[in-house]
Amino acid sequence: MVLDSGRQSFRRREQQPDVFGAGLQQRRSGKKEASRPYEGLRVPPFFSPSLSLDSDSSSPGQRAPPKTKCLQNPEPQVPPPVGLCPAFQNPCSWMRRSESICAVNRRDRARGQIRSAASLPHLPKAKADRCIGAKRKSPCLLVALRPVNVDKEREKFFGACYAYNPQFEYAEPVPEAVLEKYKEASGQFISQAIGIIDAVLEKYSTYENFEASNGGKLLSKCQIWSIVRKYMQKEGCSGEVVVQLTEDLLSQAVMMVENSRPTLAINLSGARQNWLEGMLRHEIGTHYIRGVNNAHQPWHSSEGRQHYGLKPANPTEEGLASLHSVLFRKQPFLWRAALLYYTVYRASHMSFCELFHDLERYVQDPGVRWEYCVRAKRGQTDTSEPGCFSKDQVYLDGILRILRHRQTINFQLLAALGKVSYEDVSNLQKYGVLEKARIPHFMQDLERYMQQLNHIVATNCLSDEELEQLLPE
Repeated sequence: MVLDSGRQSFRRREQQPDVFGAGLQQRRSGKKEASRPYEGLRVPPFFSPSLSLDSDSSSPGQRAPPKTKCLQNPEPQVPPPVGLCPAFQNPCSWMRRSESICAVNRRDRARGQIRSAASLPHLPKAKADRCIGAKRKSPCLLVALRPVNVDKEREKFFGACYAYNPQFEYAEPVPEAVLEKYKEASGQFISQAIGIIDAVLEKYSTYENFEASNGGKLLSKCQIWSIVRKYMQKEGCSGEVVVQLTEDLLSQAVMMVENSRPTLAINLSGARQNWLEGMLRHEIGTHYIRGVNNAHQPWHSSEGRQHYGLKPANPTEEGLASLHSVLFRKQPFLWRAALLYYTVYRASHMSFCELFHDLERYVQDPGVRWEYCVRAKRGQTDTSEPGCFSKDQVYLDGILRILRHRQTINFQLLAALGKVSYEDVSNLQKYGVLEKARIPHFMQDLERYMQQLNHIVATNCLSDEELEQLLPE
C-alpha cells in the first residue's frame, strides 16, 4: 500500500509518495536504486484462500451553500476457452468500471482520471484538458457529463431562492449514444426505494441523525492510515494500491488510475469510524479483487466476453459492492442506493427546481440536495425540462437482484471469476482460471456472510416473498 498524506488534488505531484513495501526494504538496507520511470503495476504473489467448487453456495460530502437571505436552516453451452490471458499484460486496464467508456490508462490522456465511483455524488470541477486528447473523436464520458459551469449555476440557483433551473454547459457535446442509453428511468423498484428511505426516517427522523448515531466519529489521518493498512493486509494486497487522503472530494471515496497504478482517494471529511471499512470492502474487497481475478480469465477482454456470451457485469458488480459497504453494520440501511434510485426516477418527471424541492422531505441540507439533483440531471442543458441520467439506478437494482437469489449464488465463485454477472457463474465455472483467485477475507466464512445478507434484508423491511414476486424466475 502506498499512502499519500495531506490535501491532494489530481494534478501532477512534484514528489513521489512514501511507499510501503519495496521502498521500505530499500530504506532499511540503506541501498538506493537509480531513479527511473515507473514501469507499471508489479503485483506480489496472489494469496488464495481455499475455494471449494462444489459448494452451492456513504454519506455525501457536504458543501455549504452560498450565504443569501433566502437560506433558512441550511441544513446454452458455453464454447471452449479462447486462450488464456497473460495476467496484467496491460497493467490496470481492468480497473475501469464496467459501465464507463473512459479509457483511463492510455498514454495520450491525462494522468489520474477519476472513474465513476460507487459512492455518493462526486462532481469535481470540470477541466477541459482532462481525459481529452488533441484530436479525440469522442469525449471521455466522465468529462463529457460534467457541466463546466456548475459552480456559476449553483450560485444563481441559491441566489434565486431555489427558483432557477440551471442551464448547464459542457466542454464537448455529450455522446448521443450515452444519453440514449441512460435517458429512461425505471420505476420497477421505486416502492422498495421509498420503503428503505422511510425505514431510516421512521427510526431516526432524519438521515443526519442516522449518520450521527451509526457512523461514529470522524477519523484522523493517522487513524485512517492504520485502518487502511490493516485492511490491505487482510486482503493480501499491501503495496498494490496507492492511497490518498484528500479534502477535495464530495464523495466518500473514488478510485482512479495514476502512474499505471490503482489509486484510492479517501475523503477526510467523510471517513467515519464505523463506516470506513465498509468503503474498503466496496472499493478494494469487491471492485479491486474482482478486477484482479478477471485479469486471469479467458473473458478478460471484450472479445472474450463476446465469445463466451457474457451478460454485462452490472448490475451485479455495483450491487455486490453496495451490499459489502453495509455488511457487518448494526444498522445496514441501504439509504444511498435507495435515494439515488428515487432521485433519478423523480428527475425523469420533474424539472431541476421541482426535484430539489421534492427531495427536501428526505435531505435537509440544501448543498447535499443540489449535488443529488446535478447528478440526476447531468447530460441535460436546459434542466427546466423533465429528464434524467439513469446510471445511478444500477446500485439498488443490483442489490435487490442479488438478495433475491442469494440462497443459490456461489459468492466465492462470483468473486473468483472476475467481472461477471451472478447469472453466468454456473456456466463459467468449468472454464475459469482459479489457481490464483483471490477471495475477499470477509467472504471466506460463508455462514456468517449469509447471516449478514439476511440481516440486510430484514433491516430494510424487505422479505423473500416480496423479492420473489418482484423478480420471478
